[in-house]
Formats: sequence, C-alpha cells, structure tokens
Amino acid sequence: DITMYRDDLRMHPPRALARTEIPGDGIDGRLVVLVDDVLFSGRTIRAALDALNDIGRPRAVQLAVLVDRGHRELPIRADYVGKNLPTSLRETVKV
Repeated sequence: DITMYRDDLRMHPPRALARTEIPGDGIDGRLVVLVDDVLFSGRTIRAALDALNDIGRPRAVQLAVLVDRGHRELPIRADYVGKNLPTSLRETVKV
C-alpha cells in the first residue's frame, strides 16, 4: 500500500491500509510491472516507486494502465496503455 508515500495527503484523506503481497524472495533483480487503473498526474506511480525502493532494487520497472488521461505533473510514461482518453482537468474517469 502506497498511502503513506503519497505527497498529496492534505488534498486526499488517507484510506485504510491494504495488504500488499511481496514475493518471499523479494524483488531484487526482477522485472516489476506496476498496474494502475487511471494514469493522471503521475503522483500515485511516484509513490509506488518510492515504496518499491524501500523493498528492494528491481532490474526494471514497467507501468501498465487501463486509462491514460494525460495532464502529467511528473515525467512518467506508461509502457502499456489500454486506452488514451483525453479529458479536461475537472472531468473524472470511473472504472
């Protein structure tokens, strides 16, 4: 769970922590694929990368997203995208 790694906790109240399954032999030297439903500002992925660094050092990290909305605040790009969906800043995407 990346909740405590987020840098926008003042804007979004924290949720209850969810259980995260990490392989018993860790992630060092492995390919890790992060999966997110909607890529928007990039802050969730940045928090996930920070959490990964606390766990180990993967060989590579790739990102798969169902929907890419654009509007990045950080230089993050998905490796796999289900659908590019241009939206305004005020619109939301429900999946």
